[in-house]
Amino acid sequence: MGVLVQRDVVVIAASAGGIEALRTLLGNLPAGLRASVLVVLHISPRAGSALPGILDRAGPLKSAGAQDGEPLLHGRVYVAPPDLHLLVDGETVRLSRGPRHNGHRPAADPLFLSAAAFAGPRTLAVILSGTLDDGARGCAEVERRGGLVAVQDPEESSFDGMPRAAIAATSHPMVSSVRDIAQWIVRECDATASPPLGTTGVDRKLRHELDAFFSVGVPDPPPGRFSALTCPDCNGPLYEVASPPNGHYQCMVGHAWSMESMVDGQSEVVERAFWVAILRIEERLRLLTRMLADAEGRGQALVARRLRQQTERDRDALETLRHLQSQIGREAPAPLTHGDERR
Repeated sequence: MGVLVQRDVVVIAASAGGIEALRTLLGNLPAGLRASVLVVLHISPRAGSALPGILDRAGPLKSAGAQDGEPLLHGRVYVAPPDLHLLVDGETVRLSRGPRHNGHRPAADPLFLSAAAFAGPRTLAVILSGTLDDGARGCAEVERRGGLVAVQDPEESSFDGMPRAAIAATSHPMVSSVRDIAQWIVRECDATASPPLGTTGVDRKLRHELDAFFSVGVPDPPPGRFSALTCPDCNGPLYEVASPPNGHYQCMVGHAWSMESMVDGQSEVVERAFWVAILRIEERLRLLTRMLADAEGRGQALVARRLRQQTERDRDALETLRHLQSQIGREAPAPLTHGDERR
């Protein structure tokens, strides 16, 4: 008979529409839960510290903002603070201002990857309401390492992007209502499981990937091929790295992007570029208008005609840019499923 493990590390991620789902989930977990619960919610770096209090009032489990270096204890909920990644490091909680993942800090994938690396089959991963696909790769790695995945039913979710992406990325997720997921967590934490061979112990490959969060050393180049794309966060070169479900992009400093979040990040960069161009043309128009008035006041007909033509061309260009800027959307395409072929 193989080694039996207790599933006692629960990692939960949510984004848009996720606070109510988190409150419902934690409100249905008992005070004596035989597991540590770690929660990531996509929030603004400038957000206050109200979330731990909201979740603490949701149910009997003690919820608090995570502190770097504190031990993982059963019956506790560790909440990621604003602008800090929440990570598992052995039996310890770690916080990091490491590189953003999928445009977020805190993000789901670093937490889920760290749990997969260190807790392996002890991990229960839960995805709740949210947009785009943060957490999908982490869920796939949790499954690969013998852990289990539960996903809020997309039909129940306020925003179904994250749930649908997690379902597409995994082989056998438990898809149900938030209340049913809470009961599932209790059942799994009260039972023991015989993990697949090779899933216990620390996963060295994942641990190496997490070095960007745990250390300040000079990182190695990402283990992939140069993609000829640039990082939306730092403009550094991106490498395409093979990983479940559909690979991801990573730069030298550690920013990582799924294909879906990459499209969203690029849209933001393009929009910023448009606004810079619009601002510069508006400034040029103000200067041309002053020069035109000055030329007309001095009776310089030829100069005034040339300036008038330049002003008209710049006004046309400004109108075109504003129209193009309004067409730049940030809605990413639907996530790939197991049946989709990469081309």
